[in-house]
Amino acid sequence: MADPAKRLPRSTEPLDYQNLEQPIGAMAKSFVDGYHIPLHHHDRDQLLYAIRGVMRLRTEQEAWVIPPDRAVYIPAKTPHTVSMHGTVDMRTLYIKTASSDSRDGVTRVLAVSKLLRELVLALSEEPVDYGADSRGDRLSKLIELELRHARELSLSVPLPFDPRLQRLCAAILANPADRRTLNQWSELAGASPRTLARLFEADTGMNFNKWRQRIRFHNALEALCAGEPISGVAHQNGYRSASAFSAAFSKEMGIAPSKVSGDDQAAVWSELR
Repeated sequence: MADPAKRLPRSTEPLDYQNLEQPIGAMAKSFVDGYHIPLHHHDRDQLLYAIRGVMRLRTEQEAWVIPPDRAVYIPAKTPHTVSMHGTVDMRTLYIKTASSDSRDGVTRVLAVSKLLRELVLALSEEPVDYGADSRGDRLSKLIELELRHARELSLSVPLPFDPRLQRLCAAILANPADRRTLNQWSELAGASPRTLARLFEADTGMNFNKWRQRIRFHNALEALCAGEPISGVAHQNGYRSASAFSAAFSKEMGIAPSKVSGDDQAAVWSELR
């Protein structure tokens, strides 16, 4: 065990956690609404978790919405950006790859059980460089077990590789309310509607309308969590009426938007598909 007089101070700098001797380092950090962490990567695997607020993660291939009681597991060396929606109280675990279950380098969203949440919070209060057989060491071993049994969730949006689709998708990400059809997007993308439809299926595994709907509902989740009224959220995401939005959202997500905007966020997110 490290000499208590020489232990590292609690740090909010990710670089301080990449070369620790122990398998898991835990960092606590808070961010204001709208804060954006630019493209970066870490030498260790990372479990990104917020006990308050909503995060949006983007890699080169996919985008995720990470609500409360969800975490995203990011394999080492994966370039990614993170945006904050609402005040975010983040708890990040930096995990030695040899100690992790990184599942062939796949980034994924995990359900955070009550036990895993308390373990992460407890480890975040231990010394940064806890020693072998310490309380921190025992907590980290329990965290490893819980991560192996965590339920994987489908809250991702695949991003295209083709540059023509990338132009189109960037415009929709910037304005999900845009109602243009593939015929109307053809000039901007520089490809025929038929080619665009084929590329969407090949690059994202879904058709254009389904992809756009997934983007809209991701944005809606963020806005509803922030307490915005359903009517406004519907308009911001291309729906002409709150009733049409509510019906589509409920069918796709398995929960009514009125429940997402409620106070019991833990119960709400446990119902999401």
